[in-house]
Parts: sequence; C-alpha cells; structure tokens
Amino acid sequence: MNAVETVSLTKFYGKSRGINDIDLTVAEGDFFGFIGPNGAGKSTTIRILTGLISQTSGTAKIFGKDVGKTDILADIGYMPSEANFYHGMKVREVIKYSAELRKKDCAKEAARLCERLELDTSKKISELSLGNRKKVSIVCALQHKPRLCILDEPTSGLDPLMQREFYAVLEERNSEGATIFLSSHILSEIQKYCKRAAVIREGRLLVCDRVENLIHTNAKKVTLSGISELPKMNGTGNVEFDGDTVKFLYSGEPRELLNALAPLPITDISITEPDLEEIFMHYYKEN
Repeated sequence: MNAVETVSLTKFYGKSRGINDIDLTVAEGDFFGFIGPNGAGKSTTIRILTGLISQTSGTAKIFGKDVGKTDILADIGYMPSEANFYHGMKVREVIKYSAELRKKDCAKEAARLCERLELDTSKKISELSLGNRKKVSIVCALQHKPRLCILDEPTSGLDPLMQREFYAVLEERNSEGATIFLSSHILSEIQKYCKRAAVIREGRLLVCDRVENLIHTNAKKVTLSGISELPKMNGTGNVEFDGDTVKFLYSGEPRELLNALAPLPITDISITEPDLEEIFMHYYKEN
C-alpha cells in the first residue's frame, strides 16, 4: 500500500500559484525526502495532505483514504515548520493535550522522547527558545507512534547534537515500519537519511527518484576572491562574477581544479555543497 498518493494535485490562492499538477507516490515504509527552496510549494502540499487546507483540483490519499473525506489524523504525526503553542501552558500540559486530542495514552512514549531530547516539561512555552519549542513539536508529532510522520523543515532551530538525536529517533521509527515524509531545503539531510526524494520548484514536481540517482555528479559550489577571470576547466558551470569574486559549480576532477587555481592570485576560497536552487539550475535546466 502507498502511504501517500496524489494525482494532478493543484492549489491556487486566488490567482497566485501554490502547487500545480503534482503526481506523487510514497510507498509505505519509505524514508522520503521532499526538497526544494523556500516558496517552492512544500508546505502547501503538506497542508493539503494533513487536511489543513483544500486543494483546488486533483486528489490526495493517505493509506488509500481521501484526504478531507475520511478521518486520517490517527495515522499521521505532523510537525509544522513553525512551532506555535499557547504561551501560558507548560510543556507537559501541551504534550498531554496533544495526546488527549488523539484519545490515546502516550505518557510513556512522551516521557521517553522528552528524556532523549533533553526537554524540560516543567517550563512554560513562553520561556522556551526556538530549539526547545521545536522539541515540543517533535514530541507532539511522534508520541502516539503514527504510521506516517510528516515533518516540515523539522531541524531548523535544533543544535547539531539534537539534530542527530532527532534523526536517530526517525530511523528507529522507520525500522519499525513507519513512513517518514521529510520536507527540507537542506540537501545534506536528504542525502544522509532519505532513500527516495522528490524535487519541487515553483509549484511543480521536477523529478522523483532514489536519492543516489538525484545527486549523481557530486557538484560543489566554489567561491574565489581576488581574481577577475576564471581559467577554462572541465565540469564548470553557472559562473557568476561580482567584482573580484567569482562563484561557480564544479563537477570535474579535484586535481584539475587545484592545478588550475594554483597560479592564480586568490585571496580567499570556499568549497561547499551547492544549495538546491543551484542544483536545479545545473541539472534540471531542461525542466
């Protein structure tokens, strides 16, 4: 059975584009990445899947049930990109209230998650940092052990150690059979944890495949300062000059890059992962 299935899913906000003609299938038990830059349509798609908004046209199903027509919330754990709660409530009250909405006794699992995430349940929501509010959102989404976890930009605000622990929890859930649907614009998260991923840009689905097939050229973003001209090198693309600084994507041999740059009067250099928009431009420009 598919955990998520959409056919020609479309959403417009008046005349403004939300998403357009999205055909997406996520098999039960998958660890699935939904990637794209901010404003690409990730959150709109997720809000339709969770029944928070209605589509303009097309269909969306969760475990074979039409979204909006059948109660699917018992099967879903949803974590929105922004964690908002009643500020006057204590953490433990928010977590308990979330469990009661699902009519489940989640106390044991909630306590376990709070311990792993080092979350102080005695504090009021108004006293929490962004990272700790994110932890509350994680516990609320996962304490009832849902079959499908839908997580929208879940790690923003979490420190690196908590990010690692969060993904350890997700991997455990996935090994137990839960489907993970992870929305992110952080490519490294998708590469490390997801089996399959879909790429969305400007409301349209560009591609859906196994992660290793999507990121197959290992392109790097190179930024150089102190030069006004770039030597010719194989594997160079998307070259942009700004004064004496040049940025480009490089997918050639590392040795060739180093040999070409060695004689140049470079004052600074940075080699990083390209962001997703640059990957779209480099690999999917035909779309």
